[in-house]
Amino acid sequence: MNAVAPKISFVSLGCPKALVDSERIITSLRSEGYELSKSHAGADLVIVNTCGFLDSAKAESLEAIGSAMAENGKVIVTGCMGAEPEQIRDAFPNVLAITGPQAYESVVSAVHQAVPPKHDPFIDLVPDQGVKLTPRHYAYLKISEGCNNRCTFCIIPKLRGDLVSRPIGDVLREAEKLAKAGVKELLVISQDT
Repeated sequence: MNAVAPKISFVSLGCPKALVDSERIITSLRSEGYELSKSHAGADLVIVNTCGFLDSAKAESLEAIGSAMAENGKVIVTGCMGAEPEQIRDAFPNVLAITGPQAYESVVSAVHQAVPPKHDPFIDLVPDQGVKLTPRHYAYLKISEGCNNRCTFCIIPKLRGDLVSRPIGDVLREAEKLAKAGVKELLVISQDT
């Protein structure tokens, strides 16, 4: 008899790059047999992918973390606001883990510590293109991350680091998988500025 798969509730806030980060985390977790829960209350834990770009986005992120803590109590925080974890820890000292943006492995590792996977490769299948949070006909394709500009009004380099491009072969393979999956429109995202 198969054990019940662990359920993860997920909140994704912020820009399309954060959405792609969420998709990668969810794809990794689904490939290990985790299921997504529609509610925090019925989940084994909650992941909140935060935005830290504007004060209003930080407030929304803190509100989402607070809601997850109140409804579930087992919360992992990731994303741009996680690049400066003090504000999160001050408000919610009992979160399980805090990671910054692009920290897929750290998030998955934190999930493993809190709720170990119960994977059955014969029934827990993930599509080749990964799990997407966009409608089936379009998807975001991230070709780079970060920014080398140091505009006085912008926090992107501090949150997401210096500009780093993905290898062209990786980008092409991902685009091919998306096209085979029926994606008709690719929205290419590069540096945030």
